[in-house]
Amino acid sequence: MITEKIARQASEAIDSRLRAAKFIRTALNHVFPDHWSFMLGEIALYSFMILVVTGTYLALFFHASSAKVIYNGSYHALDGQKVSVAYRSVLNICFDVPAGLLVRQMHHWAALIFLWAILAHMARIFLTAAYRKPREMNWLIGLTLLVLALVNGFFGYSMLDDLLSGTGLRIGYAILISIPLVGPWLAFLFMGGTVPNPATLPRMFALHIFLVPGLITALLGLHLFMIWRQLHTNYPGPKRTNRTIVGSRLWPAYTGKSIGLLLLVFGVIAGLGAFFQIDPVWTYGPYDPASTMAGAQPDWYLGWVEGALRLFPGVNLRLGHWLIPEIFFPAVLMPSLLFLFLYSWPFTEKLFSKDTGDQNVLRLPYEQPFLTAGGAGLFIFLLVLLVSGGDDFLALAVGGSVVEIRTILRIVVLIAPPCAAVLTYFICVRVMRRKALRTRMTSPEASAEAAAPDEMALEPRPPVDVHELTPGGE
Repeated sequence: MITEKIARQASEAIDSRLRAAKFIRTALNHVFPDHWSFMLGEIALYSFMILVVTGTYLALFFHASSAKVIYNGSYHALDGQKVSVAYRSVLNICFDVPAGLLVRQMHHWAALIFLWAILAHMARIFLTAAYRKPREMNWLIGLTLLVLALVNGFFGYSMLDDLLSGTGLRIGYAILISIPLVGPWLAFLFMGGTVPNPATLPRMFALHIFLVPGLITALLGLHLFMIWRQLHTNYPGPKRTNRTIVGSRLWPAYTGKSIGLLLLVFGVIAGLGAFFQIDPVWTYGPYDPASTMAGAQPDWYLGWVEGALRLFPGVNLRLGHWLIPEIFFPAVLMPSLLFLFLYSWPFTEKLFSKDTGDQNVLRLPYEQPFLTAGGAGLFIFLLVLLVSGGDDFLALAVGGSVVEIRTILRIVVLIAPPCAAVLTYFICVRVMRRKALRTRMTSPEASAEAAAPDEMALEPRPPVDVHELTPGGE
């Protein structure tokens, strides 16, 4: 009773000053859909939170300097070798800072999961046409978040100054300067000029921990605000229309589920950091341009670019006095065209479909066979490029030559995507025909009788709320 009285008095005191009771009551009654695929965005959000916390801890001990020192530390295999201050600080984090190796590995795993969750979330939106009006802006924000995450991931593992990251940094520099006209200026802006140079690591460190995370945080806040104002989409089903939202209220059902997911994501990332080694920089040694390692590969989220570089034939283009090197086409032009297509897709589809109304009910993938087939073809295309990024390891595994494997992959990257698209299209059409046939063969009375047990069987969840939109607001 005393606790309830204190809580009541505190809430009345706050409300008398902030007039927040109505807002809080409305917020707690906000309805969220229950489907598991809507939690992919939350996995990305929670991974980013873990990235910020672990990154803050690591920043306390990391020194972004390429100045050379003689290493004498806990990893005795490198004693007496000349290394950079940055590389020495990474080794100190791994072997001397309390929980340093655990936090560093958690940070790396969280980055991988963050990017995976964004990609899975964007794929769900693409395949269910959740980018339609009024959510075109959210689609653009999501793609921009993906681009920023890719860039920041590259900055993160490039500033450790070990042999692997140094090799990747040289490749990144080559890609950057291949851009006609502005390439050298961009290299000077982001890397301080030709790498390695004393300005590269400090600039990447500032971009990695200040600018890019700040942009990601701002865009995430805007993304969540827009979702809150627009409410949510729903999969087709009973009581689901463009004017209703069916699901669980924020408090207590959705809050409990969301907190549980946060703890699960943290537990998985902590377990990965504790038991699965990732990026053992001490085995690579310090960066030395003369010792560039064969088979150096980036993390999976940039492996498709590496694969494109390996598969693209050596073709240079000369326009007057300007030389466009071969690296520009697979590493700059192809990704640029891909993201340009994705950025413009909501508006392109609207142009052809003439659909200008608000759409809050999603389309199932089989209901839009052309779009789903295109998504399947794009996935296979990127998957083949990702495999191609490790063609040397693949050649070792199968006992063939890299040249033979690369030739095969060049054929596969042209044939597999259209084959996957055609197969997916016919599967979707077949599913649509089966659904239509089942609908025709089932009477309305039988459908109603059959639906009741299925709904009960599929709904062992907290009470479902239906929120109806009104012309004046929520």
